[in-house]
Amino acid sequence: MTVGGDSALGRALLAEAIGSGFLVLGVIGSGIMAERLSDDVGIQLLANAIATAGVLVMIILTFGPVSGAHFNPAVTAADCALGDRPWRDLGPYTASQILGGAIGAIAANVIFDLPAVAWSTKERSGVDLWLSEVIATFGLVLLIFSLVRQRRDATFAPFAVAAYIGGAYWFTSSTSFANPMVSLTRTLSDSFAGIEPASAPMFIVMQVIGAALAIAAVRVLYPERS
Repeated sequence: MTVGGDSALGRALLAEAIGSGFLVLGVIGSGIMAERLSDDVGIQLLANAIATAGVLVMIILTFGPVSGAHFNPAVTAADCALGDRPWRDLGPYTASQILGGAIGAIAANVIFDLPAVAWSTKERSGVDLWLSEVIATFGLVLLIFSLVRQRRDATFAPFAVAAYIGGAYWFTSSTSFANPMVSLTRTLSDSFAGIEPASAPMFIVMQVIGAALAIAAVRVLYPERS
């Protein structure tokens, strides 16, 4: 790789870290705020979904031109599997996403006067939740790469992805994590949006399955690469 290529990758990794940080901050922070302002779980979930959708629009618009705005190892892996990114980028992208997400989780705890790291005690386990994560991740990856292969990603992706995740909060029993990085870093906050460490591995497995199914669907539905 050339020096210029190294510089471009460095900028991309920084963008992925910052964007992932804001994503997790948005998810956890809005959950904490909603929990403090209302005792109604429905209102808490609605506030969490709206805030997450808003953050998604911001980070995709801001960092999309720099890194592709993945903020999700499943999306990066799909990008590699579909031939649009070299596999050597998967490890650095994933590491940057997890690091940024962890910082975002810690920031959310600190700005709401909670311990910097408070392992979640919220159990999220069961076939219904696992199946929800397969479906949620399948839909997200399919959406992103259908837009890419239609050459409509730059215009539509920020709003389409935000709308999908905001909706999936409500039509999946798991509230649509759809992201291994988010599943991992949400273990760091014992709050509304948290997930206990013991529950996270199965969520991640289901997300990998959903992404793999979406990759297969994209290859069938959109065989021509942009």
